[in-house]
Amino acid sequence: MTESEILAKLAARALEEKKATDVQILDMRGLSTPPAAFFVIASGNVPSHVGALSDHVFETVKKATGLTPSKVEGYANSEWVLMDYFDVVVHVFQQERRAFYRLEQLWADAERVNV
Repeated sequence: MTESEILAKLAARALEEKKATDVQILDMRGLSTPPAAFFVIASGNVPSHVGALSDHVFETVKKATGLTPSKVEGYANSEWVLMDYFDVVVHVFQQERRAFYRLEQLWADAERVNV
């Protein structure tokens, strides 16, 4: 198992611990010119839940690995928080935003990894 896969699974488990819904890991490595090795995608119910999920991923990954994301986007409104760990990108959506952007369909050729 690669470091990137371990990080993706760590983030996914952190999301599940805080009751995220429909947590998915997409293995992007088999695609031509993927934006990252893995996408971790999950949903929260309301902005405060999305924020809490993002905070928990940040804290869990930092505690376990010492890593912090190179960039965090969308935290202010917490409709879609993107946490960039270079090879792993964590997307935490409100349900409506996730349905609108449909990342799983956009990257449908990516392999699904069990959490």
